Amino acid sequence: MSVNSLLRFGAVCPFLGHTTPQTLGALAKTHGVNNMSSLTTSALRCPMMGPKLAQMAQARAFASVAEPKEVAEIHRSKDIKYDPSQADKCPHAKAAKEAAEKAEREHKLSTSDKAAAFDYQGFYHTELDKKHQDKSYRYFNNINRLAAKFPVAHTSNTTDEVDVWCSNDYLGMSRNPVVLGTMKRTLDRYGAGAGGTRNIAGNGALHLSLENELASLHRKDAALVFSSCYVANDACLATIGSKLPGCIIFSDALNHASMIQGIRHSGAKKVIFKHNDMEDLEAKLALVPKDTPKIIAFESVYSMCGSIAPIEKICDLADKYGAITFLDEVHAVGMYGPSGAGVAEHLDFEANNSTPAAETIKGSVMDRIDIITGTLGKAFGVVGGYIAGSAGLVDVVRSYAPGFIFTTSLPPAVVAGAQASIAYQREYKGDRRLQQINTREVKRQLEELDIPVVPNPSHIIPVLVGDAALAKEASDLLLSKHHIYVQSINYPTVPVGEERLRITPTPGHTTEQMAHLVQSINSVFKQLNLKRTSDWEQMGGRAGVGIPMAEKVSPIWTDAQLGLDDGSAPKRLDAGVKGVIRKEAVTIAEQRLTHLLGAASSSAQLSASA
Repeated sequence: MSVNSLLRFGAVCPFLGHTTPQTLGALAKTHGVNNMSSLTTSALRCPMMGPKLAQMAQARAFASVAEPKEVAEIHRSKDIKYDPSQADKCPHAKAAKEAAEKAEREHKLSTSDKAAAFDYQGFYHTELDKKHQDKSYRYFNNINRLAAKFPVAHTSNTTDEVDVWCSNDYLGMSRNPVVLGTMKRTLDRYGAGAGGTRNIAGNGALHLSLENELASLHRKDAALVFSSCYVANDACLATIGSKLPGCIIFSDALNHASMIQGIRHSGAKKVIFKHNDMEDLEAKLALVPKDTPKIIAFESVYSMCGSIAPIEKICDLADKYGAITFLDEVHAVGMYGPSGAGVAEHLDFEANNSTPAAETIKGSVMDRIDIITGTLGKAFGVVGGYIAGSAGLVDVVRSYAPGFIFTTSLPPAVVAGAQASIAYQREYKGDRRLQQINTREVKRQLEELDIPVVPNPSHIIPVLVGDAALAKEASDLLLSKHHIYVQSINYPTVPVGEERLRITPTPGHTTEQMAHLVQSINSVFKQLNLKRTSDWEQMGGRAGVGIPMAEKVSPIWTDAQLGLDDGSAPKRLDAGVKGVIRKEAVTIAEQRLTHLLGAASSSAQLSASA
């Protein structure tokens, strides 16, 4: 009996009508009594089909029972009618169905080995090929920073030294003697690791001391330390955004990926407003009832373009529309303000400079911000992140955020080194002042050569290239030919067509290194025929470069704050001159941790006092 023939009886037999051709095929290949297939045997036993098949099978001895004309006759027969209830009356239907299901399972097992497995490696290749095609594939150079020589590093060849011009170790605190000495003492006393999460391994005194330091720095009730500021941003926004009922988060269009991820994890509704556009933000806030919980999430310094948020205006809108503010100060802590607390502190420079530490200044910009997040891994030179705010807010995040609860805490040596770094910078303004002075000088020299610098008031120097492949080639040329390391920045970090080189001076860069950087960039621009500022101006401008009638951007650090007016500003370094270490700041930083680590080490080698 052929499968095709039996399929034509689907309208007659409830079993056949609900059995796949593959199962019937498997039964047809199984032979039993009188060398008949199991399918034919089952059909002949069936009181519904058996008699009819017997009448039609004389000529072919059950080999091929139904010819098309005979099947047509069966379908036309008024004597055979389909009745689903008859399936339960058939003594063989259940057995036949079970046999068919078993055969189908065995058939699937026998053919599964023949099916090709998913091509995982091919998938990886395809995804990576997309990155290569759109020029967004990321290359990582082998750069090894030398503590004794920073901002000098060596490549994979230890004798091949290069000047580093794109580090986020903005102040060189990773090599500061008070930081290194503190970390060494802590390592000897407490070992390398923390031993687990804080709720399992213990809430160490060093961690609590660092959190007190951070709360005091930002004049807040409390702070909480995380393994990184990416985790801090994600955990805080996800936790608060999910806990506030019906919360809506208003996010600046240029916010960092960690903030975007935290908003996504919160499940809260997200509203994106144009970068630093207060009219757009207010128009969107006005659409939401005042009693609906809202968070305005933004950064103080946007690291790829160097722009600074209008923090006071955002606070005004938050007050007007019943929102709380979330300020990421990652690229600002250590860099701005009289004690290095960030841009929010800098905006009330004199008030913060004259008010005792940790004392709240009611109505100040920093006081008006509800949640501040920062990093320990950039200007403070170590690693980790944190949040600071009211005691209640911090405790909610501590109690609910998986990113805090289930992550191994920072090692004791890192925590102690971070606190020493913060304490040092709170007492000494010279590093951030000199960094700003060096930034001004590099920007000035580049602009004199018509090299396109994205205008901004901060310490970031973005040099516009405008093409992903050319930006990568420019970075490679600077490294291979001029021994300068400046990483190219491509999509998705910046929009397509706004690719750039991101330069970050440090107080440790010498006058000679600055001149070499500018001359080398000029040489690369000539060799690759890259667009200058005047070229962008003829094209109508891009990324703020070459914009007709654009207002001149003034730096956030004024001449008076830098000491340029009264002659107290730190001097740029010349080749062979070591940076200044403020002995008084070292002493204060070490005293802050003496009760936890014992007497301060006398091995720290300090250079001349400022």
